[in-house]
Amino acid sequence: MRDLGVSRRDFLKGVGAAAAAVALPLNLIELAFADPAQNFMFAYISDAHIQHIKGGKFVRNWDRGLIRAVAETNLLEPKPDFVMFGGDLAQLGTKAELDHGAEIMSALKYKTYYVMGEHDYYLDLGEYWSKLFGPQWYSFDHKGVHFVVLNSILTFDDWTHKRWPTAEQRMLEMAGLDNPNGSPFMVGEKQREWLAADLAKVDRKTPVVVFSHSPIQKLYKGWNFWTEDAEEVQALLQPFEQPTVVYGHVHQIQYNQIGNITFHAVMATAWPWPYPQSYAQADHAMPKQMVPMNRGDPFFERDATGWQTIDTGTGRVTMAYNLYNNRARKVRYNPATGRPEDLEFEDPAKRVPPQDHF
Repeated sequence: MRDLGVSRRDFLKGVGAAAAAVALPLNLIELAFADPAQNFMFAYISDAHIQHIKGGKFVRNWDRGLIRAVAETNLLEPKPDFVMFGGDLAQLGTKAELDHGAEIMSALKYKTYYVMGEHDYYLDLGEYWSKLFGPQWYSFDHKGVHFVVLNSILTFDDWTHKRWPTAEQRMLEMAGLDNPNGSPFMVGEKQREWLAADLAKVDRKTPVVVFSHSPIQKLYKGWNFWTEDAEEVQALLQPFEQPTVVYGHVHQIQYNQIGNITFHAVMATAWPWPYPQSYAQADHAMPKQMVPMNRGDPFFERDATGWQTIDTGTGRVTMAYNLYNNRARKVRYNPATGRPEDLEFEDPAKRVPPQDHF
């Protein structure tokens, strides 16, 4: 238990009791300070992948996932101060998909902030998305915490502007999970310069939370779970006491610790991605190996979608994952090893066996 006299920068504490009935990737986060009047929470929804079929028809599963997440968010008690959407509202970036997704999101009763995903961007390079939701990167302060939203899915100008005969082809190439014609994501020099100037105005003891779509670390290049200039962005965050990066994109449970920066993925409302068998051999730059999610068949659409609460009451993130068809898991930072751990899952005797849905 913390002394009530600690300052607001000392801890972030998550609560999820009000969201216990939520069965979607709705991430409820409370940041608790010494003064109860300053306590606040925000909700996190990500990766809806709204997909247009024709006319007024859209893929039902993706629609229902986002509709349910919005409805559950509106029912939360205590109510969140704001909502963050973590990117990939659309599947192929069309006006129909973005309009339909925006219409569903408009039912939220709270201020909502948006991160751009590659599926939102590569058809028209974010032009229509920006008309709907505003700047592609920005920052804001809320009750003593500095929040930064990055567009981390940019890539080389040559790939973007010269490689493809049509915008539709460019979108399809970048949308493929395992497509060798894709290109690594990056934040880019212009945005890094903006980030350096933005953070220069922030006290090093201020909590800093960065929202991105790609991980801002190098996990698995074959699936673009990768940010090419991750180290340069990390260098800008390292002077702060305990920065945190929260990201979507991967549709998986992931966590890591690099230096003093904690990384955590959030779940998707659309579908889960499997873990590539080649993870063990993949070219990665992680000082500590993460624990892969224990789940069964990734083609069973709800086997690995879920929601989580985030607790940083100790100064390090604890993620409590609630999964539909697997036992709940909790990932905690272990000071002895200097990294997040899921000790129960790491015990082979306690692992949940793969589930047969056929």
